[in-house]
Amino acid sequence: MSAQVLVVSNRKGGVGKSTTSVNLAAHWAALGLRVLLLDLDTQGHCAVGLGLKNIPPKQTIHHVLAGNKADLTTAIIQTGRERLWLAPADPMFEHSLIVSDDKLRTLKNLLSTDAVQEQYDFIILDTPPSLDFLLLNALSAANWALIPFLPHALAAEGVRQLSRILFKVAMQQNANLRLVGLLPVMLDSRIGLHRTICDEMAKQFGSQRLLAGIRNDIKLAEAFACGKPVLEHAPASRGNADYRQLAEQLLLLFEAQGRGR
Repeated sequence: MSAQVLVVSNRKGGVGKSTTSVNLAAHWAALGLRVLLLDLDTQGHCAVGLGLKNIPPKQTIHHVLAGNKADLTTAIIQTGRERLWLAPADPMFEHSLIVSDDKLRTLKNLLSTDAVQEQYDFIILDTPPSLDFLLLNALSAANWALIPFLPHALAAEGVRQLSRILFKVAMQQNANLRLVGLLPVMLDSRIGLHRTICDEMAKQFGSQRLLAGIRNDIKLAEAFACGKPVLEHAPASRGNADYRQLAEQLLLLFEAQGRGR
């Protein structure tokens, strides 16, 4: 079976993309799956969330993407967790280094090699909010897209913007790209606005697209600050329970949608 590629994306920043990427990767690894996490966002939050520091600038995914003779294996490092690897970001990377259309398939080509396909079960792409060649590379390489969002007034517009980009990429570059779900984060069902926004998203994008969500939990922020997935930092927390549920739910959705193709 070839590695499945999930892109975690939203045009808005601060919506829990990195928190979701790190914790989803940790739970899949805990379930026995071999997971590679690629941090395409130059903020480098995935390394922070896994407690990894002092990464050499030439050992990052951005250095690989900007090179003419790219080899993804040079950017992959051990995370100290069984079955979980990371290709970290370069915080000093200049986006202008990737400027031509022929670079749009660079990441797809890197992930298509036998060395990658045989080594991993899942590859998670944490993406920047900006519409640039890094995001387009990720969408062109992925099988599935997951969109985290905050249940606030402008959430639907950010999802609509990204859904239009997803449709365009699926039509022009990547016919295998599918939207697997919309993920409300920092969710509190006691708040009327949160319920209203989730209801509106379900109406606009389909109730089957709206995932159960991640409840508001300070343990998630604490875990990131400690450089640990919440699975390690606070295994009894509701945040950990929600990400475990998400990991299991996505596996079921991948299987169901895969059968339906």
